[in-house]
Amino acid sequence: MAEPTQRSRGSDKTREVIVETALRLFRERGYEATTMRAIAAEAGVSVGNAYYYFASKEALVQAYYDRAQAEHETACEEMLCRESAFAARLSGVLREWVRVSEPYHEFAVKFFKHAAEPNNPLNPFSAETSPARDSSIAIYRKVVEGSAERMDAELRAELPELLWLLSMGVVLFWVHDTSEGCRRTYRLIELVVPLVDRLVGLSHLPGLRGVARDFIAGVHELRT
Repeated sequence: MAEPTQRSRGSDKTREVIVETALRLFRERGYEATTMRAIAAEAGVSVGNAYYYFASKEALVQAYYDRAQAEHETACEEMLCRESAFAARLSGVLREWVRVSEPYHEFAVKFFKHAAEPNNPLNPFSAETSPARDSSIAIYRKVVEGSAERMDAELRAELPELLWLLSMGVVLFWVHDTSEGCRRTYRLIELVVPLVDRLVGLSHLPGLRGVARDFIAGVHELRT
Protein backbone atom coordinates (compact mmCIF):
# COMPACT_ATOMS: atom_id res chain seq x y z
CA MET A 1 0.00 0.00 0.00
CA ALA A 2 1.36 3.41 -0.97
CA GLU A 3 2.42 5.78 1.77
CA PRO A 4 0.18 8.85 2.24
CA THR A 5 1.54 11.83 0.35
CA GLN A 6 2.18 15.17 2.01
CA ARG A 7 -0.80 16.56 0.10
CA SER A 8 -3.15 13.82 1.32
CA ARG A 9 -1.94 14.27 4.90
CA GLY A 10 -2.61 18.00 4.55
CA SER A 11 -6.11 17.29 3.22
CA ASP A 12 -6.84 14.97 6.15
CA LYS A 13 -5.65 17.64 8.59
CA THR A 14 -7.81 20.29 6.92
CA ARG A 15 -10.86 18.04 7.09
CA GLU A 16 -10.21 17.39 10.78
CA VAL A 17 -9.81 21.10 11.55
CA ILE A 18 -13.10 21.88 9.80
CA VAL A 19 -14.94 19.12 11.71
CA GLU A 20 -13.50 20.19 15.08
CA THR A 21 -14.36 23.82 14.37
CA ALA A 22 -17.91 22.94 13.34
CA LEU A 23 -18.53 20.86 16.48
CA ARG A 24 -17.24 23.68 18.67
CA LEU A 25 -19.44 26.27 16.98
CA PHE A 26 -22.46 23.96 17.11
CA ARG A 27 -21.93 23.73 20.87
CA GLU A 28 -21.36 27.46 21.35
CA ARG A 29 -23.90 28.95 18.94
CA GLY A 30 -26.29 26.12 18.21
CA TYR A 31 -26.70 24.12 15.02
CA GLU A 32 -29.17 26.43 13.28
CA ALA A 33 -27.23 29.63 14.01
CA THR A 34 -23.92 28.25 12.73
CA THR A 35 -23.30 28.84 9.02
CA MET A 36 -20.77 27.24 6.72
CA ARG A 37 -19.26 30.72 6.27
CA ALA A 38 -18.72 31.01 10.04
CA ILE A 39 -17.19 27.54 10.18
CA ALA A 40 -14.82 28.38 7.32
CA ALA A 41 -13.77 31.66 8.94
CA GLU A 42 -13.06 30.04 12.31
CA ALA A 43 -11.21 27.14 10.67
CA GLY A 44 -9.04 29.52 8.65
CA VAL A 45 -10.12 28.24 5.23
CA SER A 46 -12.11 29.78 2.41
CA VAL A 47 -15.83 29.12 2.12
CA GLY A 48 -15.20 27.34 -1.16
CA ASN A 49 -12.61 25.13 0.49
CA ALA A 50 -15.03 24.25 3.28
CA TYR A 51 -17.65 23.25 0.73
CA TYR A 52 -15.01 21.25 -1.15
CA TYR A 53 -14.63 18.97 1.85
CA PHE A 54 -18.23 19.09 3.13
CA ALA A 55 -21.22 19.88 0.94
CA SER A 56 -23.37 21.00 3.90
CA LYS A 57 -23.63 21.23 7.67
CA GLU A 58 -25.37 17.86 7.58
CA ALA A 59 -22.26 16.36 5.96
CA LEU A 60 -20.20 17.72 8.84
CA VAL A 61 -22.43 15.96 11.37
CA GLN A 62 -22.21 12.79 9.29
CA ALA A 63 -18.44 13.08 9.61
CA TYR A 64 -18.89 13.31 13.38
CA TYR A 65 -21.08 10.19 13.33
CA ASP A 66 -18.45 8.31 11.35
CA ARG A 67 -15.61 9.43 13.59
CA ALA A 68 -17.49 8.61 16.79
CA GLN A 69 -18.37 5.19 15.39
CA ALA A 70 -14.74 4.46 14.52
CA GLU A 71 -13.66 5.49 18.03
CA HIS A 72 -16.28 3.18 19.53
CA GLU A 73 -15.14 0.22 17.41
CA THR A 74 -11.53 0.73 18.46
CA ALA A 75 -12.48 1.09 22.13
CA CYS A 76 -14.38 -2.22 22.08
CA GLU A 77 -11.77 -4.39 20.35
CA GLU A 78 -9.74 -5.50 23.37
CA MET A 79 -12.80 -6.17 25.53
CA LEU A 80 -14.52 -8.24 22.85
CA CYS A 81 -11.37 -10.34 22.42
CA ARG A 82 -11.16 -10.92 26.16
CA GLU A 83 -14.79 -11.53 27.19
CA SER A 84 -16.98 -14.44 26.11
CA ALA A 85 -20.00 -13.96 28.41
CA PHE A 86 -22.89 -12.25 26.63
CA ALA A 87 -23.67 -9.88 29.51
CA ALA A 88 -20.04 -8.77 29.86
CA ARG A 89 -19.76 -8.18 26.11
CA LEU A 90 -23.00 -6.19 25.89
CA SER A 91 -22.25 -4.16 29.01
CA GLY A 92 -18.72 -3.44 27.81
CA VAL A 93 -19.87 -2.18 24.40
CA LEU A 94 -22.54 0.08 25.92
CA ARG A 95 -20.19 1.43 28.57
CA GLU A 96 -17.46 2.12 26.01
CA TRP A 97 -19.95 4.07 23.92
CA VAL A 98 -20.75 6.33 26.88
CA ARG A 99 -17.06 6.76 27.65
CA VAL A 100 -15.95 7.73 24.13
CA SER A 101 -19.02 9.94 23.64
CA GLU A 102 -18.54 11.95 26.84
CA PRO A 103 -16.51 14.75 25.13
CA TYR A 104 -19.47 15.30 22.76
CA HIS A 105 -22.19 15.31 25.41
CA GLU A 106 -22.74 19.06 25.34
CA PHE A 107 -22.97 19.01 21.55
CA ALA A 108 -25.40 16.08 21.59
CA VAL A 109 -27.71 17.82 24.07
CA LYS A 110 -28.03 20.88 21.81
CA PHE A 111 -28.19 18.90 18.60
CA PHE A 112 -30.66 16.19 19.64
CA LYS A 113 -33.80 18.09 18.68
CA HIS A 114 -32.63 18.09 15.07
CA ALA A 115 -31.58 14.45 15.00
CA ALA A 116 -34.92 13.45 16.53
CA GLU A 117 -36.96 14.92 13.68
CA PRO A 118 -38.38 12.01 11.61
CA ASN A 119 -37.58 13.59 8.23
CA ASN A 120 -34.18 15.01 9.16
CA PRO A 121 -31.33 13.31 7.23
CA LEU A 122 -29.37 13.22 10.49
CA ASN A 123 -31.98 11.04 12.18
CA PRO A 124 -30.24 7.77 13.20
CA PHE A 125 -32.91 5.83 11.27
CA SER A 126 -32.53 7.80 8.01
CA ALA A 127 -31.04 6.52 4.76
CA GLU A 128 -28.26 9.11 5.01
CA THR A 129 -27.02 7.74 8.34
CA SER A 130 -27.12 4.10 7.20
CA PRO A 131 -23.29 3.70 7.03
CA ALA A 132 -22.85 4.66 10.70
CA ARG A 133 -25.94 2.65 11.66
CA ASP A 134 -24.71 -0.46 9.83
CA SER A 135 -21.30 -0.13 11.48
CA SER A 136 -22.91 0.13 14.88
CA ILE A 137 -25.10 -2.92 14.27
CA ALA A 138 -21.94 -4.77 13.21
CA ILE A 139 -20.49 -4.19 16.68
CA TYR A 140 -23.54 -5.79 18.25
CA ARG A 141 -23.23 -8.65 15.78
CA LYS A 142 -19.76 -9.23 17.22
CA VAL A 143 -21.28 -9.17 20.71
CA VAL A 144 -23.67 -11.96 19.73
CA GLU A 145 -21.38 -14.05 17.53
CA GLY A 146 -18.58 -14.10 20.09
CA SER A 147 -20.87 -15.00 22.96
CA ALA A 148 -20.65 -18.43 24.60
CA GLU A 149 -24.30 -18.42 25.72
CA ARG A 150 -26.93 -20.64 24.17
CA MET A 151 -29.85 -18.82 22.56
CA ASP A 152 -32.62 -19.43 20.07
CA ALA A 153 -31.18 -19.55 16.55
CA GLU A 154 -33.76 -17.18 15.07
CA LEU A 155 -33.27 -14.74 17.92
CA ARG A 156 -29.49 -14.89 17.44
CA ALA A 157 -29.94 -13.75 13.84
CA GLU A 158 -32.15 -10.80 14.81
CA LEU A 159 -30.42 -9.86 18.05
CA PRO A 160 -27.72 -7.48 16.69
CA GLU A 161 -30.33 -5.06 15.34
CA LEU A 162 -32.45 -5.40 18.48
CA LEU A 163 -29.42 -4.59 20.63
CA TRP A 164 -28.73 -1.56 18.47
CA LEU A 165 -32.30 -0.40 19.14
CA LEU A 166 -31.62 -0.91 22.83
CA SER A 167 -28.51 1.24 22.46
CA MET A 168 -30.67 4.01 20.95
CA GLY A 169 -32.67 3.99 24.18
CA VAL A 170 -29.43 4.34 26.13
CA VAL A 171 -28.43 7.25 23.87
CA LEU A 172 -31.72 9.01 24.53
CA PHE A 173 -31.27 8.58 28.28
CA TRP A 174 -27.64 9.78 28.02
CA VAL A 175 -28.65 12.95 26.13
CA HIS A 176 -30.85 13.95 29.07
CA ASP A 177 -28.46 12.74 31.77
CA THR A 178 -27.15 15.66 33.83
CA SER A 179 -25.46 13.55 36.51
CA GLU A 180 -21.72 13.93 37.05
CA GLY A 181 -19.78 11.75 34.63
CA CYS A 182 -23.08 10.42 33.25
CA ARG A 183 -23.32 8.25 36.37
CA ARG A 184 -27.03 7.58 35.86
CA THR A 185 -26.46 6.28 32.33
CA TYR A 186 -23.86 3.81 33.59
CA ARG A 187 -26.34 2.74 36.25
CA LEU A 188 -29.02 2.24 33.59
CA ILE A 189 -26.67 -0.11 31.75
CA GLU A 190 -26.04 -2.03 34.99
CA LEU A 191 -29.78 -2.51 35.44
CA VAL A 192 -30.79 -3.31 31.87
CA VAL A 193 -28.04 -5.69 30.74
CA PRO A 194 -28.80 -8.47 33.29
CA LEU A 195 -32.47 -8.40 32.23
CA VAL A 196 -31.56 -8.72 28.56
CA ASP A 197 -29.05 -11.45 29.40
CA ARG A 198 -31.70 -13.41 31.30
CA LEU A 199 -34.25 -13.16 28.49
CA VAL A 200 -31.71 -14.16 25.85
CA GLY A 201 -30.51 -17.06 27.98
CA LEU A 202 -34.04 -18.41 28.34
CA SER A 203 -34.91 -18.04 24.66
CA HIS A 204 -33.73 -21.56 23.71
CA LEU A 205 -36.00 -23.30 26.25
CA PRO A 206 -39.02 -25.04 24.68
CA GLY A 207 -41.56 -23.09 26.72
CA LEU A 208 -40.18 -19.72 25.71
CA ARG A 209 -39.00 -20.44 22.18
CA GLY A 210 -42.48 -19.77 20.79
CA VAL A 211 -42.67 -16.43 22.64
CA ALA A 212 -39.29 -15.41 21.20
CA ARG A 213 -40.39 -16.28 17.69
CA ASP A 214 -43.71 -14.47 18.07
CA PHE A 215 -41.71 -11.41 19.10
CA ILE A 216 -39.41 -11.77 16.08
CA ALA A 217 -42.44 -12.07 13.79
CA GLY A 218 -43.76 -8.81 15.25
CA VAL A 219 -40.43 -7.12 14.60
CA HIS A 220 -40.50 -8.29 10.99
CA GLU A 221 -44.03 -6.93 10.56
CA LEU A 222 -43.10 -3.53 11.97
CA ARG A 223 -39.98 -3.40 9.83
CA THR A 224 -41.94 -3.86 6.62
